[in-house]
Amino acid sequence: MPAPLTRVDTTLQLPATADAVVIGGGIVGVFAAYYLARRGLKVALVEKGLVGAEQSSRNWGWCRQQNRDARELPMSTKSLDLWERFATETGEDTGFRRCGLLYLSNSEEELSGWARWRDFARSVGVTTHMLSGAEATERGRATGAPWKGGVFSPTDGTADPANAAPAAARAILKLGGTVHQSCAARGVDVEGGRVSGVVTEHGTIRTKVAILAGGAWASSFCRQLGIRFPQASIRSSILAVSPGANELPDALHTSAVSVTRRGDCGYTIAISGRGRVDPTAQQFRFAPQFLPMFARRWRSLAPGGLEGVRSGHESLAGWRLDRPTPMERMRILDPAVDEPTIALTHSRALKLLPALKNTKIKAAWAGYIDSTPDGVPGIGEIATLPGFILAAGFSGHGFGIGPGAGHLIADIITGDEPIVDPRPYHPSRFAASAWGKVADF
Repeated sequence: MPAPLTRVDTTLQLPATADAVVIGGGIVGVFAAYYLARRGLKVALVEKGLVGAEQSSRNWGWCRQQNRDARELPMSTKSLDLWERFATETGEDTGFRRCGLLYLSNSEEELSGWARWRDFARSVGVTTHMLSGAEATERGRATGAPWKGGVFSPTDGTADPANAAPAAARAILKLGGTVHQSCAARGVDVEGGRVSGVVTEHGTIRTKVAILAGGAWASSFCRQLGIRFPQASIRSSILAVSPGANELPDALHTSAVSVTRRGDCGYTIAISGRGRVDPTAQQFRFAPQFLPMFARRWRSLAPGGLEGVRSGHESLAGWRLDRPTPMERMRILDPAVDEPTIALTHSRALKLLPALKNTKIKAAWAGYIDSTPDGVPGIGEIATLPGFILAAGFSGHGFGIGPGAGHLIADIITGDEPIVDPRPYHPSRFAASAWGKVADF
């Protein structure tokens, strides 16, 4: 598994009962469990592989408000505050820093779009600075090139994907919760029409609340329960280089390539939005609902191969609760890297930032970004199965808004005042027409 990841020691013995069981140890799942445990609930988190091993450790690490869709912006703003508070509350280090994010462009169309977002952001109290050509060229001096303009969002930042989810898992344990790795949830028990337990490969935990934060596996899991959740995954490949490049921005986006400083002073490098579509039975099933998304993103996407079939996360097959499931056969989604994309990414990065010639490629990895038809996550209780909370489809935004999403899930379960309006996220919207508004991001 080439993506860096901090390992965390977790709990061997399953509890017989819990107030809530979280299925999935990615960034959303661990923060949901953390905020529930902080409120005094007895929480168990089950993860089929390792905490944070899938997309939660394979992303850029950006925690941003800049260019967020209006529906996600409130959660983004709240999440930045929660990222900051987490270290004080727990003593655990996620690597979060408000280093600011820098966007540079020579496209008038792109700059006009950023200016429109700036005007919208002002209306909701978010600070972002449009940069003149001279200002952008100065801030982007590491490129050695002139720029027509750009954006600097000073209150945005980054966290460390290798450490963030494990840090939250350790915080759960400190609060008396339990975290179980190599423990796949196979399904849920139902009594009287509502959740009564979560069935895992190592036994059943009796509970009235199950939170599915299963990332790219969520739709397949829902299908076993008769719940239709439209979801499609894009295979994205990125690389990391060694330390050695000095005086580069901490986080820089251009249309050619984006670069982020890592905790070891190396950099993660990627092409925004670029990915492979690996055809699967699930992709074909939900294709009509994803037509608007595809129409908007097709320039960045290319046909993939059989990685999705091999991985098994988008199969239409059913499984039994007393036998191994596809999740036990594929503990960690670790798809093949798209080598042409890695080569293109590296060549673009060297051209953009000459100082990167002093570095070497340390690793390259791929991951599956799980998306919904409108690019906004599904968070909320499923009406047909009381006690079952869905939290998936984060469409490449889950890492940055993970704390806010986890807090909202805890609010929904405990009946507290929600940290943000939950209505834009409720999964019931997926029953409507496919031709809804696709997220601006």
